Amino acid sequence: MFYTSTRDKSVKVTAAEAITNGISAEGGLFVPCEIPQVSKDFIINLAKLDYIGRAKEVLSLYLTDFTEEEIDYCVNGAYKAGKFSSEAVAPLSELKEGVDILELWHGPTCAFKDMALQLLPYLLTTSAKKTADGKQIVILVATSGDTGKAALEGFKDVPSTNVLVFYPNDGVSAMQKLQMCTQEGGNVRVCAIKGNFDDAQTSVKQIFTSDEIKAKLAQNNMMFSSANSINWGRLVPQIVYYFSAYCDLLNQNKITCGDKINIVVPTGNFGNILAAYYAKEMGLPVRKLICASNANNVLTEFLGSGFYNKERDFYTTVSPSMDILVSSNLERLLFHVSGDDDEFVKDCMEGLSEDGHYTVDKSAFERIRGCFEGGYCDDEATKRTIGNIYKKYNYLCDTHTAVAVTVYFDYIERTGDDTPTVIASTASPFKFSPAVLEAVGNASLIGDDGFKMMDSLSEITSCEIPAPLAAIKSKPVRFNQVVDREEMSKVVLDMLGIE
Repeated sequence: MFYTSTRDKSVKVTAAEAITNGISAEGGLFVPCEIPQVSKDFIINLAKLDYIGRAKEVLSLYLTDFTEEEIDYCVNGAYKAGKFSSEAVAPLSELKEGVDILELWHGPTCAFKDMALQLLPYLLTTSAKKTADGKQIVILVATSGDTGKAALEGFKDVPSTNVLVFYPNDGVSAMQKLQMCTQEGGNVRVCAIKGNFDDAQTSVKQIFTSDEIKAKLAQNNMMFSSANSINWGRLVPQIVYYFSAYCDLLNQNKITCGDKINIVVPTGNFGNILAAYYAKEMGLPVRKLICASNANNVLTEFLGSGFYNKERDFYTTVSPSMDILVSSNLERLLFHVSGDDDEFVKDCMEGLSEDGHYTVDKSAFERIRGCFEGGYCDDEATKRTIGNIYKKYNYLCDTHTAVAVTVYFDYIERTGDDTPTVIASTASPFKFSPAVLEAVGNASLIGDDGFKMMDSLSEITSCEIPAPLAAIKSKPVRFNQVVDREEMSKVVLDMLGIE
């Protein structure tokens, strides 16, 4: 298995090289040259395994330059007993007949990013030993909330790594900010920027591809890599849990092998749903991938028209991890649906950078429409859905999951499609206590004390506060720097002690 770049298909690297580098030299994203295919028997046998066993089987199809022992080491380290609060790691919870919630937030930071970022440090350090000649790896991250904390937690005190995280100062929840700013570890640094996530993400990409900064790192025996989903090592673990969800449906006798399912994913950067696309392309029986957006509905418009336009109003919402107008992972989809046309992808990305928009051709758009549906909802609908499903089904969800549920029920009303469905749940509701409290009818309990609000939400709903969130209360704030986005390059060098 080799990997190429979305902007230069003459590139050919191993999985270890793709994971270590994070991004291709010319700014493209690494994608597999061929998507491995699986049979019905593969899925049936996968269903007999636990999550660790399933992860090893799926990952071995992509990490062909890793030995069996190396894959065992990585997967066992990431998902061993005690790392996740659920023995199943990514359990299904039935919302109603035919609709199951895939809970991806039972890890140490209570968000779906743990599913990949508990594994990535093992993948990256193993890859670096093969390819990086003893260099210090600098993990540079832009986050809209959850990736930052998950990366900090996953890489804290990992030898030969440094973790630098930038987040929008007014674009994450209070609990997300506390999670990052109280992070322990001698190799971690956190900084807020004045601006939104797209500002942080754009600047991080510019830093990644800056020859001047890369040269300074090289002089200090360092190199950049990424923990964002632009890194293939962040994306490939996410494929696993869609296979695992299908296997759980099989084991619960809700489907038979070969039956198709729908998958609904709340997403801003398009990584989580792209992992489901790869699973579908591998042979997982999927009918539709339903992409759920909040008021920042750039993806909904694109999936309905083939026109991507970032020149639009930006909204700060109660589902902040989706407050994104530049969906980086869409670049990978464009490469695949265009027949691996790197010139087409480059034209699209140049159009996005220079003009703020691009349009895909008819052939590519027809391929996209064959796989995807899109929908969106605003904050009021999000909170209404949280309240409704809590009252009707006694299930408490966070704001991002509520976006997905809203979009799914809108889709059902529009299409009548009764295909068995899995909805990805991406975070604990306690990470967004103010909005969830309001949604369940207790707005009077909203205040400035995030921990008191978590306590109130727990008392009202009889849901237990996740231990990692409760533990933050006793941790001191370590990082409080706020800078302009233009200062980020200098801040990176300062964080690393490089002049």
